[in-house]
Amino acid sequence: MAPSLLDTFRILASFSPARASLRGAPWDEYVDWAISQGLGPLAAYNLEYRLGGASAPEWARDRLLSVYQGSLNDNVMKLVNFKRAVDELQGRRIVLLGAASYAESLYPHVAFRPVLDLDLLLPASDLDGLAGFLAQSEFKLVASHPRLRILSDGRTQITLHGGLLGPGFESEDRELLDRALPVRAFGPSFFRLAAEDALLASILEQAHAGYSIPTITFVDLRELILGAPSMHGADSRPLDLAQVRERARRWRVQRAVYASTRIVAALFPETASLVESLTHDLRPATRALLDGLVVAPLAQLGRMRETRGAERLRRLLTGGRTPGSQ
Repeated sequence: MAPSLLDTFRILASFSPARASLRGAPWDEYVDWAISQGLGPLAAYNLEYRLGGASAPEWARDRLLSVYQGSLNDNVMKLVNFKRAVDELQGRRIVLLGAASYAESLYPHVAFRPVLDLDLLLPASDLDGLAGFLAQSEFKLVASHPRLRILSDGRTQITLHGGLLGPGFESEDRELLDRALPVRAFGPSFFRLAAEDALLASILEQAHAGYSIPTITFVDLRELILGAPSMHGADSRPLDLAQVRERARRWRVQRAVYASTRIVAALFPETASLVESLTHDLRPATRALLDGLVVAPLAQLGRMRETRGAERLRRLLTGGRTPGSQ
């Protein structure tokens, strides 16, 4: 039987795909969808260097390979340019968030995780100071909000966050900074979130977006839940599930954790046992509601749409908070 879209996705989103033939896979549907969802570079690498082509049509391999090469060049350009801009920064505590952090700490190759923009977390009192420092490297301020600054040099956007969790969670935001781990490649002032915090921060971002998010973000969650098994050293360790549950309770994001991690379990069955231990404390009625509103629709691949009632859903999953509340 020919591979389904889900089969094709699972094989080509793996960091260690088993040798398999993908003859007859739904390439016309998969290729455009995978590229739009940030999955193209990883799929291309697997096809070319792990699976020997896997009987994929030449046009599909060529299209995906061009995306891989573009992602590699774009990521390297953005990250090297940013490293140059901040290389001399001393004595600060700045946390690299999301894709830029994950490209080097979760993914075996920097090309696998497209980095569209850069997001940084820092004390709110340091926002204007860092914005001024980055202005020396032609990153100009394009928008300013009470706890947010957005800069751009015309190619790369940098968003400076003076907190992630909103009013009333200032102590939790300080703890995020305190627990952060060094990212030596960017200099002594740069850090990344501890894995437990990174998982919750990514889930909160998905919920804030009403789950109108690229599928590559579920690959991020897969690797965080599994403990980054493809990496080595400090980047690879089991997730502390008890800490995740406790912080989710304090942040009031248990529903978002349920929705996001259940989608991950549906897409990647190897995570199912860990996901169950993260989400067992929700009431059956709440589970059923989230399964119908979020999990079932998002676990169906190949669709790009905003979840129905997205604004109401954001509030339901994030304790009434919205990104604008920051």
